[in-house]
Amino acid sequence: MNHAQLTALGRALRLIGEHGEALTTDTPDTRLREVRADLQRALNLLDESVTSGAVTTRCPEHPNGPVDESAQDLCLLCETRRRAARRTEFHGARRPRSADPVPSRYGVRSDRPQPQQRWLPELWNGREWQLCGTPRRDRQETELYLAAQRRGPRPAMAYRLVHEFTDYEVLRVWGTPVYVDVEPMGNL
Repeated sequence: MNHAQLTALGRALRLIGEHGEALTTDTPDTRLREVRADLQRALNLLDESVTSGAVTTRCPEHPNGPVDESAQDLCLLCETRRRAARRTEFHGARRPRSADPVPSRYGVRSDRPQPQQRWLPELWNGREWQLCGTPRRDRQETELYLAAQRRGPRPAMAYRLVHEFTDYEVLRVWGTPVYVDVEPMGNL
């Protein structure tokens, strides 16, 4: 709610308060219609100034949180926390055993990601092996890709399939890689 909305709403509510003090049993209908119009104006100002949605729970911490009908305050988040606390009371807190390892600041092996295995298609460019195409997760798909490259319009002198896991292992080589000097006459 900005300052202009706040002052307009305050004026409208003060005017309604003055109407309330002036009401008697013999107030004419025209005056009651005027009170009704002022009330409607105040409600419209209030609707314009409210920016957030309606409160869905009775929880002061999560008023617009998810609803759990079985919770006393209708708040699913707080009820989940209460249920977890009741479970630990019922089952007892887990006591550290002497056989448990001291946690390492670098984590344990299961926390670290597993090495990824990939199959790399490579071609011989005359001087060195270079990647041709994207590394793949499937060996058969990589072999089919290399077979298509060998049948293509401009095949390389040699191709190879490299298995990358934690290390590199050359699985298969097609053709014979021959070193080609790029300088004419052997760089004399």
